Amino acid sequence: MQSPFANMPPVVKNLLIINIIFFIATYALASLVDMSVLFGAHYPASPLFRPWQPITYMFMHGGFGHIFFNMFALVSFGPMLEYTIGSKKFFNFYFITGIGGYIINTIWTAVAIHAAVGAFSIPNVEIGYLDQFLAYGDRLQAQHLYGLYNGGLVGASGAIFGILVGFAMLFPNLEMMIMFIPVPIKAKYVVIGYIALELFTGVGSFAGDEIAHFAHLGGALFGFLLIKLWGVKRPNNFY
Repeated sequence: MQSPFANMPPVVKNLLIINIIFFIATYALASLVDMSVLFGAHYPASPLFRPWQPITYMFMHGGFGHIFFNMFALVSFGPMLEYTIGSKKFFNFYFITGIGGYIINTIWTAVAIHAAVGAFSIPNVEIGYLDQFLAYGDRLQAQHLYGLYNGGLVGASGAIFGILVGFAMLFPNLEMMIMFIPVPIKAKYVVIGYIALELFTGVGSFAGDEIAHFAHLGGALFGFLLIKLWGVKRPNNFY
């Protein structure tokens, strides 16, 4: 029986394995360590921030659905991109776009914090104490500010959005079937629509929405820039 990894290029295969290992370890070691706090990415001024988090957050996920859809996208679009640009460039592409997602999300968070408190950091913040944020508004506003300051960013979505953009730039007219849409749609239109939706929901900051839309947009932006800066050309055997 053929291995499910047999036709996967090396970087996609190893990224998939590492993500699964991290996901299993998060639950297996839950009684010993909160890996989402240790390895999830935090705002640089937060007492929870550690220098490795802008990389390790890409391997952390918030639940089965989260990792399933990210890994499904990785194995669906990653191989064609890796075969096209080469494993070394794809490795760099994945991590640069993931870090780019953290950078853009952090900039957006910093702007939101500055709008609330008039500064980019709050002095003497202690972990786990919500009341220290009540000076900047009512309890609802304090909870929002606490989430911005101490909330963790997890998931490979920034890098995945980079892959989606890279895929759409190299294979723009490849037709795709999207769930709940009965007709095939070209990759370039799928990605443009998805990014427009992320921008709308991110700027809208709708109540109850805990998705880091600007991490997605950051990954997409860095993916676009890398394909342009590297001068990657569309394969001749695709239209």
